[in-house]
Amino acid sequence: MPTYKAPVEDFRFLLNDVFHVDSHTELPGYSDLTPELIDATLAEAAKLCEHVLAPLNRVGDTEGCTRHDDASVTTPKGFKEAFKQFSDGGWGSICFPAEFGGQGLPVALAGVITEFLAGSNLAFWMYPGLTQGAVAALLSHGTPQLKATYLPNLIACKWTGTMNLTESHCGTDLGMLRTKAKPQADGTYRITGTKIFISAGEHDMAENIVHLVLARLEGAPAGVKGISLFVVPKFLPKADGTLGARNTVSCGSIEHKMGIHGNSTCVMNFDNATGWLVGAPNRGLNAMFTMMNHERLGVGTHGIGMSEVAYQNAVAYAKDRIQGRSLSGKKFPDKPADPIIVHPDVRRMLLTMRANTEASRALIVWTGLRYDIATRSPDEKAREQAEDHMGLMTPIIKGCCTDIGLSSAVMGQQIWGGHGYVAENGMEQFVRDARINQIYEGANGIQALDLVGRKLGMNGGRAVQSFFSEVGAYLKAQSKVQGMAEYANPVALSLGHLQQATQWLAKNAATNPENVGAGSYDYMNLFGLVGQGYMWCRMVEAANGKLSAPGAAPNPHLSAKLVTARFFVQRMLPETSTQLARISSGAETMMSLPAEAF
Repeated sequence: MPTYKAPVEDFRFLLNDVFHVDSHTELPGYSDLTPELIDATLAEAAKLCEHVLAPLNRVGDTEGCTRHDDASVTTPKGFKEAFKQFSDGGWGSICFPAEFGGQGLPVALAGVITEFLAGSNLAFWMYPGLTQGAVAALLSHGTPQLKATYLPNLIACKWTGTMNLTESHCGTDLGMLRTKAKPQADGTYRITGTKIFISAGEHDMAENIVHLVLARLEGAPAGVKGISLFVVPKFLPKADGTLGARNTVSCGSIEHKMGIHGNSTCVMNFDNATGWLVGAPNRGLNAMFTMMNHERLGVGTHGIGMSEVAYQNAVAYAKDRIQGRSLSGKKFPDKPADPIIVHPDVRRMLLTMRANTEASRALIVWTGLRYDIATRSPDEKAREQAEDHMGLMTPIIKGCCTDIGLSSAVMGQQIWGGHGYVAENGMEQFVRDARINQIYEGANGIQALDLVGRKLGMNGGRAVQSFFSEVGAYLKAQSKVQGMAEYANPVALSLGHLQQATQWLAKNAATNPENVGAGSYDYMNLFGLVGQGYMWCRMVEAANGKLSAPGAAPNPHLSAKLVTARFFVQRMLPETSTQLARISSGAETMMSLPAEAF
């Protein structure tokens, strides 16, 4: 049976020592964020995830969800009770406004809890996780009446939320959707259509389920310009806020999936269901993208949660499993063989998992802090810069971090060997569960296209140039600091590769647009590696500062940071030169083979 331990110490280091959250007291929610509050919050979240949710992970996988003849759905044993503990503990309300029942704490802190939840039980977390995206959309685009009706119950987790985009004939290309919305005299709309792949679409854990649905108004323009967003609850709220009649929305079936069996992924049927418009008519994608961008950052965090739990269980096995002898001589002569952790190839996999996980975790915390600045800072210029950062980093975090989640799960399974292929040990579940993160909320190839095709050129390239300036100035300064050059200089070299790739794409996209598509995935990963390298330098700087402080005691956690960072810059970061070469080769070899030749 796999185990999970929340990485509390690592997050404490990031929040307090690397990003100094206590220096942002000008932001609402940060003035009370003391180290003591951080410790208490992380400790309580760890208890829930380690002792309640992690033991249910395999239960959810083996039992799955059950749809009944009345279209209701039962979740796996223990999920309903665990959801009550989650909601009673206020874990769904951490970062939302106090006026609607939230705690008003930073999104950066909520992101920490998201990793704990995803690492311990991804299928469970998706029920309240989708709810948080629905809250974000209604906060930004809902009318005062919609906010008053829905937000307190969603934030309290009395109700849960979903997002309904995909239809059987269209996924990413939402301009083809067919679900219809017909206006009524009372200001409501009648929604008719079928959506597929709806996570948490029907279940037994909350009083009500609030669906955010993309549909097309009668006479609306064709394509994405004619899409509107509607809130369509399972039960219609009465004027006093209590639940009224059942709406005509139902679960047609549950998808049979590769993984996340504990989450009810549904086909949802809307049969003249009553809904309310969210935002302006024909501007539904603007409102839905508020939810989707929130979810994309969350899904990137899911990837790192999966990477962490796979790493933990791979380490435990590598220390316990004896097989062969060390190449440099017996390490445990009293045993018939050495533990496999002595073997370089096993360490290669473990250090790759660790280096990817810890750097990506820092990238997510850094971006969570920028999210808080973008939404809470009184400084208009700071908000603009933070919004630029968010737009740039969202596809990178979603794409790169979910790729890391799967690669770590596969490496963890490989370390277990044949035992990792056997279901009872849980490693193959991590592989199956991690796979979905690369697909939903916009497949990773779409994230790469979004980055190269949209985000680089926005506002005249202001966001990417700001990133280049910040990272370049930092690396130049750190290269002159004792003990930092061995980390800063390789990252500076890779930053140069990223800048060359950016210039190549800018120059060659106009001559052949296929060059953008051909190079986008490599570009996303190149950007991700440079971002990770920057984070490693920031972490090494903080670790060196603590380790060299007068009277500092030995700290294995911080010393391990230095070793892992060296592994990253020596063994992983050189990949940027290969990525630059692939990008610069253009689209010719990719696009010249006729379709019939495949």
